[in-house]
Amino acid sequence: MTVYVSDIARHIDSCQYVRQTERVTDLAIAATSTWAVLCCAPLMRAPLSARDATELARRVKAIADPTRLRLLSLIAAADREVCMCDLIAPVGLSQPTVSHHLKILVEGGLVSRDKRGVWVYYSLVPGALDSLSAVLSTGAAKR
Repeated sequence: MTVYVSDIARHIDSCQYVRQTERVTDLAIAATSTWAVLCCAPLMRAPLSARDATELARRVKAIADPTRLRLLSLIAAADREVCMCDLIAPVGLSQPTVSHHLKILVEGGLVSRDKRGVWVYYSLVPGALDSLSAVLSTGAAKR
């Protein structure tokens, strides 16, 4: 999603009002390489463009499988990169199946892949889960 200064200016007053009425005084602006998420949830601010909807759908599809959610959880919970070989036993699937699921998570922009010789290591993309939750958030949980 491309964010323009004029877009920020147009919505900043309503965003600050919502934040201040929830007793939050600072205006949070989170940015990732794929999305820029302003203080207001993008889904609540304006309809998604076709390109933004496609990008969001790709990410949501990546986590729309129980095995991929487990793999994502295992990778996110680790305090270091996780070797592919360490992800097979916890999910109880064959190596090709786990590899397929990890490929979808990589394509969804949620995990990164680093090949070292014959081994492949996976890590959570910084901010990927935060940006996804910010896009889907309505802010109702804070009220």
